[in-house]
Amino acid sequence: MNEEYVELVLSAVELVPPGRVASYGDIAEFVGRGGARQVGQVMSRHGAAVPWWRVVRSDGQPARGHEQEALARLEAEAAPTRAGRVDMDRGRFDFGETSPRMNFHRGSQGP
Repeated sequence: MNEEYVELVLSAVELVPPGRVASYGDIAEFVGRGGARQVGQVMSRHGAAVPWWRVVRSDGQPARGHEQEALARLEAEAAPTRAGRVDMDRGRFDFGETSPRMNFHRGSQGP
């Protein structure tokens, strides 16, 4: 996995504010490269230093194997949760809200 891609993904995750979440696919779309699986790989290998609990599956479920810790952290941040997942309609972060918008689209190279 390309080091530049890893840094782009981790930087994008750091933009997600407390109480909000982004799906793996949201991160991939914002970065402009790769897909949800590639973002998942980055998070699993390198995500410990960023707010990893704010990255969830598209249905709002936290990362497998870390559900309880992620939900506890999200609830402590007042993220809208119900039935063991984040309410994506209310809790999804819109990267268009970032200011200034960071230039993550650096060509069409893969991850």
